[in-house]
Amino acid sequence: MTDFAAAMRAAFGADRLRAGAPLAAMTTFRVGGPADWLIETRSTEEIEGALAIARDAGVAVTILGGGSNVLIADAGVRGLVIRARGGEVHAIDAGHIRADAAVTINGLVRWTINHGRAGLESWAGTPGTVGGAVFGNAHFGGRLIGDLVTQVRLVAPDGVRADVPAAAMAFGYDRSRLQSSGEVLLSAVFRVAAGAPAALRAVARESLAFRKRTQPLDTPSAGCVFQNPEPGRDAVPDGIPWSAGALVDRAGLKGEAEGGARVSPAHGNFIVNEGAATAAQIRRLIDRCKTAVYDRFGVELREEIVYLGAFDED
Repeated sequence: MTDFAAAMRAAFGADRLRAGAPLAAMTTFRVGGPADWLIETRSTEEIEGALAIARDAGVAVTILGGGSNVLIADAGVRGLVIRARGGEVHAIDAGHIRADAAVTINGLVRWTINHGRAGLESWAGTPGTVGGAVFGNAHFGGRLIGDLVTQVRLVAPDGVRADVPAAAMAFGYDRSRLQSSGEVLLSAVFRVAAGAPAALRAVARESLAFRKRTQPLDTPSAGCVFQNPEPGRDAVPDGIPWSAGALVDRAGLKGEAEGGARVSPAHGNFIVNEGAATAAQIRRLIDRCKTAVYDRFGVELREEIVYLGAFDED
C-alpha cells in the first residue's frame, strides 16, 4: 500500500490523496464511514490515471459521483474511492452532445438550455452525475435516461478504452451493463434537437416544481429507495398502484422510524435521515419495508439505491 500511495502522490500531488477520508458529507444521505484512500479527480484523464495506478497495485476501486442514490456503510469503503468532479459538455453536431461522466445532471441541463438544445430539460433537479445516471439508467416521469443516450465511452477493468453503442449497454429499468461488467463510464453522447431556451427553461422550472411538490427535498435522502414493480415480472394485487411508494404506504410503513432514519411521511419510497441516522439503521428500515410489503402483498421490492462499502464490518 505504501507503493500505491507513493505512486498516487507522484501522479496527483502529495496533498490530493487523502487517507481515512470521511465520505458522509459527500453523499445526499449524509451517512457512512471513511474511505481508506480518496482522490477527487478533475478530468477523464485523471480518472483513467487513478484507475491504472490502482490496477497495477491491486487496490480495489469504488467510483463516487454526486453521492445520490447510494448508501455507504458505517465501516466505510476499503481501497480507493475516486470522487469524479469537473468534466465538460460539448456539441458533436446539431443532434448530439457529449458529456463527461463527472458532469452533474443539473449542469448538463443548464448547458443544453443555454445552447438551445432540447431533450434533457425535464431532467432538471435530478441529483447526481452523468456517470451515476447512466450506471443506473435513471428514470423520471416514465422516461429512462438511457433512451436519450446514443453512445458511451468506457474504460474496462484491464484499462482498455472503448466507444460502445447504447444498444450494447443492456439498458433496462434501473439497469445497465455497468452494474456487473466492472467498466467505468468516461462520457456519454446524448441525442438532442433544436429548442428555444425560454421554452426549455419553462419545462425545467415545471420539473423542479413537480419534484418540490412530491418529494421530501428538504431532508437528506438518497432519492427513491426501491424500484417500482414491473409488469411481466411482478404481480401486484388488483386495486394497488404499481408504485413502490404506494406499496410501502399501504403496508403501514409510511412515517415509521429506525433510530434516526424514517420513511418519509411525504413519500413512501423515500427514507430520510433526520439528523443522526446510521447506515445500519437505514438498511434495517429498508429491510422492514421489504418484509412488510412482501408479507402484505406478496411483492418483493428491489432496491434502487446502491450499497457501497464494508457492510459486513458494521
